[in-house]
Amino acid sequence: MPRHPRATALWLLIFVTALLWSAFQPFDRLTWLLEVLPALIGLAVLAATHTTFPLTPLTYWLILVHAVILMIGGHYTYAQVPLFNWLRDALDLSRNHYDRLGHLAQGFVPAIIAREILLRRSPLVRGKWLFFIVVCICLAISAVYEFIEWWVALAIGLDAEAFLGLQGDVWDTQTDMFLAMIGAIAALLTMTRHHDHQLRQLDNELQKSAGPSR
Repeated sequence: MPRHPRATALWLLIFVTALLWSAFQPFDRLTWLLEVLPALIGLAVLAATHTTFPLTPLTYWLILVHAVILMIGGHYTYAQVPLFNWLRDALDLSRNHYDRLGHLAQGFVPAIIAREILLRRSPLVRGKWLFFIVVCICLAISAVYEFIEWWVALAIGLDAEAFLGLQGDVWDTQTDMFLAMIGAIAALLTMTRHHDHQLRQLDNELQKSAGPSR
């Protein structure tokens, strides 16, 4: 959640509105819970660290976008999002590609989060190694998520189809991880300069709020 009260209020309003809409008569209640749970965990983490480890506005807003993507997927299931059904039919595609958007975001957003934490809490500096490690972290996150999907499928059996969203694609897992990698690389190539600017601003704000050192 952003540091400024109005921005925080707007962030929370969008999050709660999307959550309530998503929870109203979803396609499948269990699938909804499984898809939305990461967003709820993220909200709890942000609330717990809002004062002790505030993030840049860019990171907060990207997290919100990712949360909304999860909530939309939870409401309809990733294979049945209406807009992407329309795109499938209009463009004669083989499947609903909303889950591909979700996995791009699964790389794009964590890349900025990981970059921020590493720059602020590790000895790493800006450069090729930071780029490489951030991409590796995003691939690891994507792999763990695929493990979770596998475990859920084993636990609940046939009812997991809506959660997995395979849509008949035997390479779905590999494609999801590849898209997460592409999302991470895209984030680092397009967001780095703006992110660095906000990191400097945040550092100045934190120094001012801490007061003069003794």
